[in-house]
Amino acid sequence: MDYSNIKDKVANYKIILSNTSNYRKDWSGNLKGMIIDNLNKVIKKTKLSAYVECKDDIENLEVINLSLGTEVSGIAEKLPGDKSKRPFIKSNGSLIFQQLFNGKVMMMILYPYIEGYGQPKPPKTLEILRPEEFKKEFILKYVEQFLQEVIEWEDFDDDVPDKMGMNPIGFGAIQQLIDGTEG
Repeated sequence: MDYSNIKDKVANYKIILSNTSNYRKDWSGNLKGMIIDNLNKVIKKTKLSAYVECKDDIENLEVINLSLGTEVSGIAEKLPGDKSKRPFIKSNGSLIFQQLFNGKVMMMILYPYIEGYGQPKPPKTLEILRPEEFKKEFILKYVEQFLQEVIEWEDFDDDVPDKMGMNPIGFGAIQQLIDGTEG
């Protein structure tokens, strides 16, 4: 019997496992701190109203989050029988740097959303990199992409109803029901 193909797979498997261990060391030893420091520099230099938090409850699956925070959306449900209102809370979006199970790093955008109003747009994956591929210059590129996506979400226009990832609202929704063209 010829075991050469299996031996090649075993050798490759051992390399992959070693890479995962090395990627995790790179994250802890260098990359995590570099990402946090540079995101904080972006906030300071641009006066972006945001904050950076590191979620490290699960070792080797850590997340660095550049968050634009949450706020009262300005939309409120009127409660029956009195003059009270329940405000809808808006999450302003986040840029995520997530350590994956194999030690690689995924960057993604969590779009803004308003609780109780439509369906949130699914996250957008920007890139997955090995730690040695990650350059600090990339952080500016990711922040720029994130802000562009948030700007487009905030500047939602009814000419492009799918842009926001929500069901049509207002007159457009009523017209679709009348025409029988709803999704």
